[in-house]
Amino acid sequence: MADTDNRRAAANAWSALLRVHAQLVPQLDADLRKSVGLPLAWYDVLLELDGVPPLRMTDLGARVVLSRTRVSRLVTELETAGLVTREANPDDGRSAFVTITDTGRTRLREAAPRYLAGIEQRFAGKLDPTELRALTRTLGKILGPTDIS
Repeated sequence: MADTDNRRAAANAWSALLRVHAQLVPQLDADLRKSVGLPLAWYDVLLELDGVPPLRMTDLGARVVLSRTRVSRLVTELETAGLVTREANPDDGRSAFVTITDTGRTRLREAAPRYLAGIEQRFAGKLDPTELRALTRTLGKILGPTDIS
């Protein structure tokens, strides 16, 4: 009985996590597009590139949890918009480095208040500080100690 209850609880928790993600991501994307004309996927890439040395495309893909093909397309879009630059890796002709541009950094800074307000309104504002800390600790157990800050 306990094993069945644990499985049911695990399935319910997983389902809730997926539903929250599926609900909030499109809402945050719509908020950013409407307020600053920046898709959420672009914001995520710019956020990962801000304040770090140039990243290899594969490292960027791992950070934003997108397929290699999708990251490549996003970087091409961002490059066309002047928000990032891509340079060949001199040590490995098969890979490239991506860097945020000053324009990209400016757009990221413009979008940040709307992004943070959306998180507050649609997510954090529905939980008290104790619940937020508990959720962070709980998810940190799954992600590992170096993946949660």
